[in-house]
Amino acid sequence: MLNPSGLKKQLDHLIPFPEQRSYLLAVSGGADSMVLAWLFNQLKDVGYTFQVAHINYGLRGSDSDLDQQTVEDFCTKNNIRFHLYKVSEKDEKPGNSIQLWARELRYRFFREVQEKEHLEFLVTAHHLNDQLETFIINLSKAAGIKGLSGIPANSNSILRPLLNFTKEEIYRFARENNIAYREDLSNQKNDYLRNRIRNRIVPELLETNNHFMENFSKSLSYLNQARDFIQEQIHEIENRISIADDPYVILSREKLAQESDFVKFEILKKYGFNQENEIPKIFNAENGSSFFSTDYRLIINREQLIFKKRTDDEENNPEEEIVLIEHFDFSENQILVNLESNIGNIEEINKTFEWHFDARKLRFPLRLRRQQDGDEFFPYGFSGKKKVSKFFRDEKISILARQKIWVLADYENSVLGVIPYRQDRRYAGDEKTDNILKIFNKSKNEI
Repeated sequence: MLNPSGLKKQLDHLIPFPEQRSYLLAVSGGADSMVLAWLFNQLKDVGYTFQVAHINYGLRGSDSDLDQQTVEDFCTKNNIRFHLYKVSEKDEKPGNSIQLWARELRYRFFREVQEKEHLEFLVTAHHLNDQLETFIINLSKAAGIKGLSGIPANSNSILRPLLNFTKEEIYRFARENNIAYREDLSNQKNDYLRNRIRNRIVPELLETNNHFMENFSKSLSYLNQARDFIQEQIHEIENRISIADDPYVILSREKLAQESDFVKFEILKKYGFNQENEIPKIFNAENGSSFFSTDYRLIINREQLIFKKRTDDEENNPEEEIVLIEHFDFSENQILVNLESNIGNIEEINKTFEWHFDARKLRFPLRLRRQQDGDEFFPYGFSGKKKVSKFFRDEKISILARQKIWVLADYENSVLGVIPYRQDRRYAGDEKTDNILKIFNKSKNEI
């Protein structure tokens, strides 16, 4: 039942100890959000802490100002902290989607208020009719079971405690309790898809069955239970085909390929790869191929799928360079550079090696960097030239290991060696070399 105790029951279901939390209510002035504010106000005596935020877009002239005044008057009368954002000329309106622009604007404002006032949850007044409209929109988009499961009651610290109540119940409650609210007449226009669904399709559906909304609510509950069950099964499959998950998620490409298209899609979608026509490319891609989503880079390493957060990738965080030696004092016959003692312990260089260079063939300063496209060298002990990428493949060095390997390069960016595997033979010193630069990595007890 829609009343203060009913709201408290809903909040109890969504989060533990709701009366010990703090809330920001998004209040537009419409019946649903004003009822929400009224219900929270009734709960102040039992310890509920909340504030109200309103955004005036100025899109409906004096009507927008009257919406603001209704919310502000309610907050003043009930001694509730009120936050206002009034859209001005500096808030440039887009030429395409006003709705998307407005949504981004208000949620940015809400988050700013939450952060400033230290309010844990944002609370909106979405109701069961909003659920139905969203269901129909997602049905037309082939959104799958997640889309058909409706608007979540608790996601990303946003609570929607009125989702189980119909618009009719909310209007009736507002009338019975003399709650002032404003009617947004623009909702009666059929300019937008949601309005057309609300004004044309939903009334037709409601006429088909006196218990339509009640049955729809039950159907949503069944869909949510089915979704949760499916996600548990997907999670179990992912665990079964998982090779590692620290620091990267690594899955068996061979085993995932044996699963149904639905399972493939659901698992890859977690990492942002949600274009169905792109999924076959992942399973047919050559070793070393990369795919990018908004948040992840997917690397194909033979029969492995390696998922890396893009914040770790070189395109977002350029790899560091380490200047190893600035110059060579040619008055010295030999200079020794122990990587461990000169630049500290580098986890990736864990193999003992020792390289001798003819210092007069080198162009200083010398530095350590990561592999770059086009790198090539003349590896010691081999004939001819070889691309560093091909050297990695021939040495069967995994994709992940390659990204941790350091390349020794000179001032002109020529590769002097791939640490700790091979140095470039063109720069190697011999018994006739007068000025030797020795670069090595040995622990103190090995020297």
